[in-house]
Amino acid sequence: MDFVSIIMGSKSDWVVVRECVEIFKHFEAPYEVIISSAHRSPERTKNYVEQAQAKGAQVFIAAAGMAAHLAGAIASQTCRPVIGVPLSGGALDGLDALLSTVQMPAGMPVGTLAIGKAGAINAAYMALQILGLKNDRIYNKLLEDRLLKAKKLEIDSQEIEVKIPL
Repeated sequence: MDFVSIIMGSKSDWVVVRECVEIFKHFEAPYEVIISSAHRSPERTKNYVEQAQAKGAQVFIAAAGMAAHLAGAIASQTCRPVIGVPLSGGALDGLDALLSTVQMPAGMPVGTLAIGKAGAINAAYMALQILGLKNDRIYNKLLEDRLLKAKKLEIDSQEIEVKIPL
């Protein structure tokens, strides 16, 4: 079964990663979450990527802060898409993680998203779009989600337009 693998570098990353998980739950999309580190448990990371790919992982999401080499370590072990979510923390408040995640050598891509919560949410949506290439149910739920967001924006606009005197 196709699924998304979410790997976070430490337990403290759960505060942000759970945003990603909530989206997968909402879309009823299969996922799994583990903690593994590019630095503290490189063999665990390597072995997990191999096992997850064999079980059907189609996309990997890597969330890590500071010297965030997790996404790159995962990308070195698979040709499946890897989405990096840099997390804030440390002296540079996430900029270090962003640069560590985005600066990959040519031919070893990591799709790097925004720092923190917005990045985690967009990582989930991007992974769903990738799954949606082969899964019509997920694709159609994404279309429905976009329509609902557009409708909400219209309603919000109408509420504001009424409140502003001309």
